[in-house]
Amino acid sequence: MDNLFDYIKDKLSIPVDKKDDVIIDNLLIYLKKELDVAIGKKDDIISVSFDSPYPAEAAQIVNAVVDSYVEYHTTSTRSTASEVLKILQKEKIQRDKELSDSFTRLLEFTRENGVVSLEKSDAHIVFKRLTRLSSALTDAQLETINAKADYEAILSMADESENIKQFAMAQPTVGVRVFVTDIETQLRTELREIEVELNNVRYHCTEDHPSTQALLGKITEIKRQLNDESKSFADAYMEVMRLKWTTAKQREAELQTSFDAQQQAALDLSVKAAEYYMIESNLKRTEKLCDILNDRIKELNVTEEAGGLNISILEVARPEDKPSEPQKAKLMALALALGLMFGSGFAFLREWLDYRLRSADEISAILGVPVLGTVPRMPKRQSVVERGQKVRIESKSIAAEAYRTIRTTVFFGVPKGKAKTILVTSPASGDGKTSLVSNLAITMAQAGQKTLILDADFRKPMQHNIFEIDNEKGLSSLLAGNITLDEAVQPGPVQGLDLMLCGPEVPNPCEILNSDAFIEILKKLSERYDRVIVDSPPVRPVADSQILAAICDITLLVLRAEKSTRRLSQQARDDLLSVGAHIFGVIVNDVSRKHSRYGYYTGYGYYGYGHKEKKK
Repeated sequence: MDNLFDYIKDKLSIPVDKKDDVIIDNLLIYLKKELDVAIGKKDDIISVSFDSPYPAEAAQIVNAVVDSYVEYHTTSTRSTASEVLKILQKEKIQRDKELSDSFTRLLEFTRENGVVSLEKSDAHIVFKRLTRLSSALTDAQLETINAKADYEAILSMADESENIKQFAMAQPTVGVRVFVTDIETQLRTELREIEVELNNVRYHCTEDHPSTQALLGKITEIKRQLNDESKSFADAYMEVMRLKWTTAKQREAELQTSFDAQQQAALDLSVKAAEYYMIESNLKRTEKLCDILNDRIKELNVTEEAGGLNISILEVARPEDKPSEPQKAKLMALALALGLMFGSGFAFLREWLDYRLRSADEISAILGVPVLGTVPRMPKRQSVVERGQKVRIESKSIAAEAYRTIRTTVFFGVPKGKAKTILVTSPASGDGKTSLVSNLAITMAQAGQKTLILDADFRKPMQHNIFEIDNEKGLSSLLAGNITLDEAVQPGPVQGLDLMLCGPEVPNPCEILNSDAFIEILKKLSERYDRVIVDSPPVRPVADSQILAAICDITLLVLRAEKSTRRLSQQARDDLLSVGAHIFGVIVNDVSRKHSRYGYYTGYGYYGYGHKEKKK
């Protein structure tokens, strides 16, 4: 490819004062970028095109490329034809001498012995066989000479893989497209693209810049691969030609043996006649061989003058009156269609890839449980205490009203006495279940219900932080037998509210919660209190929540707006249902007032109380 571009740059009309290496290199890179060459799938027609805003320039470059291609292949073929021609001419001189010697010997034999009569049928048969063998031997010798000439010509080009390929392509029985492999085509395409990229990088970076060096390294590697492709082909073709020569020599040797045997038979019949005929047949054979060599040399002379490949230019490039592109109407229609397609696709893809639960209707449809209420988003600056005791500290806030609404739903949604133990859990950590437990318990206590918060989240207990109580004793201490039930219960900040904290850390939470002792404690607590609200770890990845859900009356599942996903929420629901849990409903936490699709509390901003209650 690089050799071809050397021909092209000589064809272009470049001013002498501008023929420096940088300009030439940039020009060739420009040609490689905009030039497009395609070979027909069902024929050997090569189409050449060039993209340029200037019609005359495009036509000139295409014609220069085509002329350079013809000249390049003609020159390459001539050089290989010259090598073969030299070998055949040398062989012709030797055969001419043999012909002259055979003719002289025949004349001398005729003068000495006269004309030999060959009338006997036996002699006639022997001589006919000898004639056929002589003709076959002549053909075999010619084939050997041609095979040897081709092989020696290739050997002389052993270090020039590209010339060997051109020689092979020039053979009349071989097509051009056989030797252009898919790998080579791909490598040359990559080389053109990288060279264009290198030219762009050189405008911004030096030769020593890592980007430039990386691209130069890629170019070197691709050229090495192209050279390996040519070398592999050259080695394979050289081996084929060697085998062809070896086979021809073997056939010649076999025919020579048969010919010698037949000659001996002829001599046995008539020494003189056989000798005469032998001289005559050798003369004819040598004469025929010389004629064939003459024809072959003439063919090579024509090839050397005209070039080996029969390349015809079907159509010369001429400047077009109208630009081939852009086709504005077509482009506008295509752009509109693509815009609609990509816009719709992007919207669909965005919706499809967004696994988060987006609305109350979607939650109900996917999980199959009702949404009991939503809790509005609280300011991030608020502390754990402020969030966990929102109902008590800011009793007239929107969030406080939300918790009261959830309390009312639980009161009237379950028959009296059927929801004494309430488990609150969530699919994942950070969904807001702990704040819901504390605030819901406060609202129930404020409504006159004797309520207990049971912190069973041994993995990450938080209730002691919300109510600012030491976690030195609690459920784990009670189960260990270190304290009594009364000692494990601590009073809360609201009348009617008590707490049983987790207590010291334990190594085996699942085994403790799944014990008969815990079930007995939960039974006693449900007898003492109207409501026991249990705070548990998330459903995944531990089994604590499933154990608790199996023994509690109802379960409330807390999801976080704009965070909880369909898959995780469904897995949490399935895990709870697998142990027979009664999922009473879902509470959506951290709902932004801007997102009305969750419903329920967007209207609270339109009215307010007369004054804000001070924090206690």
